[in-house]
Amino acid sequence: MQKRRTFIKNAVLGSAAITTAFGCENAKKEEEKVIAQKPIVISTWKFGVQANAEAWKILSANGRALDAVEVGAMVPESDPTESSVGFGGLPDREGKVTLDACIMDEKGNCGSVAFLQHIKNPIQVARKVMEDTPHVMLAGEGALQFALESGFKKENLLTPNAEKAWKEWLKNSKYEPVINIENHDTIGILALDEAGNLSGACTTSGMAYKMHGRVGDSPIIGAGLYVDNEVGGACATGVGEAVIRAAGSAMVVEQMRNGKSPEEACKIIVERIARLYPSLENMQVGFLALNKNGEYGAYCIHPGFNYAVKSEKQDDLIDGKHIV
Repeated sequence: MQKRRTFIKNAVLGSAAITTAFGCENAKKEEEKVIAQKPIVISTWKFGVQANAEAWKILSANGRALDAVEVGAMVPESDPTESSVGFGGLPDREGKVTLDACIMDEKGNCGSVAFLQHIKNPIQVARKVMEDTPHVMLAGEGALQFALESGFKKENLLTPNAEKAWKEWLKNSKYEPVINIENHDTIGILALDEAGNLSGACTTSGMAYKMHGRVGDSPIIGAGLYVDNEVGGACATGVGEAVIRAAGSAMVVEQMRNGKSPEEACKIIVERIARLYPSLENMQVGFLALNKNGEYGAYCIHPGFNYAVKSEKQDDLIDGKHIV
């Protein structure tokens, strides 16, 4: 009888030890899972490398993600050789450069400008809208008026190179702009700072030779950009009309909320958009996402979309996976 009791006692203790061991191992794995890679910043397209470098100056000094994405977005905005963002952007069919931008912080605050002319850095104006007004979006003449009243300088944004390209396009122009994967690149930038907070920014001069007054997805919170500090952030590039139809970036974030990785989330929404169109010829859409743990990923329709990643251990330009 004593031997039987001793056996049972030892079996129980052994089982408890095994359970404890498994529990510790699972806890260890869970702990490893939730340790975030931070700070980190990711940006769309090749010009994201330079944008990330500027953003990293803030992040590496324990700065705020919001400040990092703003200064990062300003890099291509201020570059006269960039034909798809800010100063130097290709104009609409009337020869006017019109800009769209939005920004969103870790508290869900957001600001946006659409159809803004004559201001080199619309992302700065978008932040002013977020911080200094009760509104989310200002557009057109109202956005310009607000920018000028806020101290921004009115400038001619049509560079000689952009004007030359526009005049060349006019020679054989059709009413509809030529759509391809080169003439509507947007910079979307997402950052996770040392404090574990996320922010994002998105800015563009939009589709080249678009109809005057056209606004794409880039200034629309939930389409071109969305950030949820509990989950992650996402941004879009490509044909804005397609992104708007799917509420793209918000849907990517919701997929991450449901447990998908950033890459999986981007792929699901790209495939959803692809199903909306009978033909994907000349149709490029891409998403970039960053979750709360510093994990990132991207997906697009056609090959050619790339994105830049910058952290303490990484400084890379990566080709996005694609469905076509």
